[in-house]
Amino acid sequence: MSTSHPQIPNAKVAVIGGTGMNQWPGLAIIESVVVDTPYGALSAPLVRGRIAGVEAIFLARHGEGHKIPPHAINYRANLWALKAAGVHNVIAIGAVGSIAEWFAPGDVTVPDDVIDYSWGREHSYSDGSIGSELKHVEFEHPYAPSLRKTLLDAAQAAAVAAHDGGTMAVTQGPRLESPAEIRRLKQDGCAMVGMTGMPEAGLAAELGLAYACLAVSVNWAPGIGSGDIHGQIELWVATSMAKVQAILERALPVLAR
Repeated sequence: MSTSHPQIPNAKVAVIGGTGMNQWPGLAIIESVVVDTPYGALSAPLVRGRIAGVEAIFLARHGEGHKIPPHAINYRANLWALKAAGVHNVIAIGAVGSIAEWFAPGDVTVPDDVIDYSWGREHSYSDGSIGSELKHVEFEHPYAPSLRKTLLDAAQAAAVAAHDGGTMAVTQGPRLESPAEIRRLKQDGCAMVGMTGMPEAGLAAELGLAYACLAVSVNWAPGIGSGDIHGQIELWVATSMAKVQAILERALPVLAR
């Protein structure tokens, strides 16, 4: 059980887990700390542990028990806490639906761009409140190129086939998209669709954190494939997440140097 702790854990690398990775298998937990932030409560305690010979921080994006829907996640608190913990590199795990033909269920990719279709989320620290600073943050590279390269190199070292690139569409959720909505996203150039990539990436940019995503396909998006989507998700989550674990175990020692 997690307990409040005045000392924020410290590590250079953090992993934010989503659907299929609400816990980090193999992580030897050192401490689990409830962190207070100026933006309210985090999704879950920050868990500091050791894996692959290095220390890292894990945060369950959807909370303990996977109960927080995408639009209700306190992204600002989550990213603020990681920054306060001394994190430099943030690896976001995202279970997504595939739109592009080259990105089939069970595949892994490291996206290189994003389009935000979500709405109503607290998407910036520049919110006009007293003491906040107006920043027009550059977002030419939503996913840090150096961190992307590290993940791709780690995939190769782990003998995991990983695609390089693709645009992530971020929808509001928690409902899945209609076939017409997917046709629109495909027309816009999106290769995959998820629900949590923004404002997470934008907030990381505001805080100066290197942020990248390991996107795992767990289903064909509505109107693209056939069959039961929830059945596809259940089928592919375990296989895809095993690939993620292998990539992380190769990437973390490099990022923790």
